[in-house]
Amino acid sequence: MPSLTLPKCSTGIKGFDEITGGGLPKGRPTLICGGAGCGKTVFSMEYLVRGASEYGEPGVFMSFEESEKDLLENFSTDGFRLKELIAENKIAIDHVFVDRKEIEETGEYDLEGLFIRLNMAIDQVKAKRVVLDTIESLFSGFSNEGILRAELRRLFRWLKDKGVTAVITAERGKDTFTRHGLEEYVADCVILLDHRVQGQLSTRRLRIVKYRGSVHGSDEYPFLIHSDGLSLVPISTLSLNQAAPSERASTGVDRLDTMLDGKGYYRGSTILVSGTAGTGKTSLAAQFVDSTCSRGERAVYLSFEESPAQIVRNMKSIGIDLEGWVKKGLIQFHAVRPTLYGLESHLREIHEIIETFQPDAVVIDPISNLGSIGNLTEVKSMMVRVLDYLKSRGITTLCTDLTSGGTSVQETEIGISSLSDTWILLRIHENL
Repeated sequence: MPSLTLPKCSTGIKGFDEITGGGLPKGRPTLICGGAGCGKTVFSMEYLVRGASEYGEPGVFMSFEESEKDLLENFSTDGFRLKELIAENKIAIDHVFVDRKEIEETGEYDLEGLFIRLNMAIDQVKAKRVVLDTIESLFSGFSNEGILRAELRRLFRWLKDKGVTAVITAERGKDTFTRHGLEEYVADCVILLDHRVQGQLSTRRLRIVKYRGSVHGSDEYPFLIHSDGLSLVPISTLSLNQAAPSERASTGVDRLDTMLDGKGYYRGSTILVSGTAGTGKTSLAAQFVDSTCSRGERAVYLSFEESPAQIVRNMKSIGIDLEGWVKKGLIQFHAVRPTLYGLESHLREIHEIIETFQPDAVVIDPISNLGSIGNLTEVKSMMVRVLDYLKSRGITTLCTDLTSGGTSVQETEIGISSLSDTWILLRIHENL
């Protein structure tokens, strides 16, 4: 998305910088709010780590809940390299422990001690990024919230004057974005993280509530948390700027190639094969994979119904030897039940497989099984992202779709026929 003149600070979080036109507002505070387990600390830590390791911007993580030892253990994966960055003096962690039992209020108080500690940490690593996680912990220690709010307002002004890009995390309130109305003081950018469970499947979503002075996406965006951090399910592939190769790839069936101008499918195109049970959808998909591998190209077979062993055995009965291509490393099977996890996790899994294996062709068999973990709109939205991503990489994709007998194709087709370059409908005709 286009950015206005407001300077931006790249987060390095996959998909986030695209929907914000470049990242967080540079030199200003941003509020990340949400309930427990929604990913606030992961977002903040990745923002800090990416800044130190990829953008040359050291950072300070001031925690009011977790100790440095706990944070190091929680973010010990290779994707974060937190210990190394601390050893290289690129990140500083300071744990401020506030215990109500150890506090005695006498007269007015201020947060000057917090300012001093934070200033020392910033100077220690010459920080350009700061994280305060989570600010609610300060409120638990004092009863006079009016004074504390005034001090926090002063803290945020101080952060602006220091020229650092700050992220402040806060717990979501019942009817407000934060429990104590902090959005009033950190209103340059407010991001809401949400963790919901529907139909026994969990989904995390991100929404930019406010971004002063900048164009931004305002929808809810699904995101995932994995070992390398946080990632929004790809947004940038929806720009419809994919190439349209004129080169063809054989279907693996001579007569079908003849019907397709004697050359087969367009490379990088999307093919939808629909039909009722027993019409040969999987067989047609296997023939396409076999033809792809016979040219020395690589293929990924995503199965939501049968195991790789079943597919290999069944295809041998019609003279297709996929096992040979598996041994040569030209086919990679990925077989799981759709109900193993949610749609966003399936999308992320597909991306990782494609990035690792680098195939020329992909089969998804069948897409109709995804209906068991989402409604038609959700499944179609997920498939749009999958197909646009594959097309943007020039990968020829064949999807099978199980339709129900006795109803029209329009009523049973999952909704991607308009996205398909080639649509093949298979039927069984009984002898009259």
